Amino acid sequence: MGARNSRSSVDLFGNLISGCEWHISPLGRSYFVNHNNRTTSWKKPTPKRPPGSLMPECIIKCDSSWFNNNLACLGTTDNIMSTSDGSSICQWTRTGQPVGKPFGSDEGVVNTIAVSPDGLMVVGECVDDRLRLWNIKEGSLVGHPWEGHCDGLMCLDWSPNGAEVAGGSQDGTIRRWNTTTGRQIAPPIKKDNRLVKTIKYSPQGDKFASGCKDKIWVWSKDGELLIEITGDNWPWSLCWSKDGAYIFSGSSDGTIRKWQSIDGEELAVFRGHTKIVQSLCLTPDGCHLLSASDDYSVRIWDLKTNQQVGDPLWHDDKVTDVAMSSDGHYFASSIPGKDAKIHVWNLEAALKHARGVGVRLYITFVSIFAK
Repeated sequence: MGARNSRSSVDLFGNLISGCEWHISPLGRSYFVNHNNRTTSWKKPTPKRPPGSLMPECIIKCDSSWFNNNLACLGTTDNIMSTSDGSSICQWTRTGQPVGKPFGSDEGVVNTIAVSPDGLMVVGECVDDRLRLWNIKEGSLVGHPWEGHCDGLMCLDWSPNGAEVAGGSQDGTIRRWNTTTGRQIAPPIKKDNRLVKTIKYSPQGDKFASGCKDKIWVWSKDGELLIEITGDNWPWSLCWSKDGAYIFSGSSDGTIRKWQSIDGEELAVFRGHTKIVQSLCLTPDGCHLLSASDDYSVRIWDLKTNQQVGDPLWHDDKVTDVAMSSDGHYFASSIPGKDAKIHVWNLEAALKHARGVGVRLYITFVSIFAK
């Protein structure tokens, strides 16, 4: 049993770098063989950063067994919100200081979260498969739990006007809730039984897109299927262009694809990542796309040229989320797991570094919440 638990924890919290092997000792402890430098260690190997790599302005650490399951930047304060220990929602300043106390639900685990467009509310799915709404400033629950999903929520997104929340489930259903009443807006949408990995409203709020294995579906605000897009291996993340004309999908094969939202025509394929693209976000000016991947990197893409800007921004483990501040000055990326971290980056510094100018800053803050 000990060996199985040890192995599953490494499986869950990150992939190994190329050239490394993972083994279990007779006592059930994980150890790693690194053929790159011919060493064996109890500690999971991390990639070596290339000389001159840009470093984050801040790294936020937390003593937690499960951390950064989700990540968001708050529009009103530009603070950063994440989940911690699977049961708490935490808020941080961009300099790594905790804001207030963690909050959550008596029902335990808080999995997927999504922050309202005005940054005042956060909705999250709890272990009982019901959604709950919190007032961020007060850290208090608002209203009753939202009923609906019964088989593992995978994703959540707020409509741009804040009036509704959409969620996709493991059983292939999409449900939407009125954020004032907490009631479902319409009957569930279900195209087939494949899990809905990602869901995202258009900036105009007149459509939303969902992704599952081999498919991207674009729906009207009334839940009518508008188009079905095929050609993506498995979209794990979605993002719309600022004008709603294009949809970007991050795939399990490491590619990012650009689709025309009106008819689903594929316009471009961005290549660079080597593993799953877990998260996508757009800069407020709509000029750059940010992507986070299991290949330990965040990358910046120029949407005029559809090309990568500069070198990857390297991390110590797989990166599951990237979120942009509303003012466009910085973005945050997260590593989940036992050695969880949030990296805070300056966008201007990253773009300057890509052009070969700028100064690298590196500050580390350690924040530990007492239980």
